Amino acid sequence: MKIDKVYTRGGDTGKTSLIGGARVSKSNARIECYGTVDELNATLGLVRTALVSSKAGAHLGPIIHRVQQELFNLGSELAAGDPDWLAKLPRVEARHVEQLERDIDALNDDLPKLKSFVLPGGGWASSYFHLSRTVCRRAERLVVALAEHEDIGEHAVTYLNRLSDALFVFGRWSALQDGEPEPLWEPRKT
Repeated sequence: MKIDKVYTRGGDTGKTSLIGGARVSKSNARIECYGTVDELNATLGLVRTALVSSKAGAHLGPIIHRVQQELFNLGSELAAGDPDWLAKLPRVEARHVEQLERDIDALNDDLPKLKSFVLPGGGWASSYFHLSRTVCRRAERLVVALAEHEDIGEHAVTYLNRLSDALFVFGRWSALQDGEPEPLWEPRKT
């Protein structure tokens, strides 16, 4: 892939191109989906930056880098409305979901059992993981809505669902590794 220019002026009228060349409104559901996946990827950039100074960084940094690559694949999958183009692109597959499950299982046993909901916090890395989790959930909702009207990748919804679970566990685990208290919801203290 070669990108020569940052601007093309092609979107100045509120339209953009899907992979394959179809022109659609920038408010199109596909654009909203892959734009939100891109936003999720950007929040994971914050996570990776926070992991540099976290004790969880050595373990979780490579995982997040892998996930960012997978999210780019998912974004291109969502940006390809044309089945012929879609067949040429890297896809999110069952093996990616299974790897997330292994990542979750490897860390979840280290965590204390929950007695309440976790509030975002627990240090920088943990906080950014929770931010990413909420953006992931929004991406999942948007992709579910798109899937109700259009064919999308077979594993897109499952991948996002499992990723949000993973981000939750990663946030908790990074707080534990960094010795940060995990803030819990205390409904009677309001």
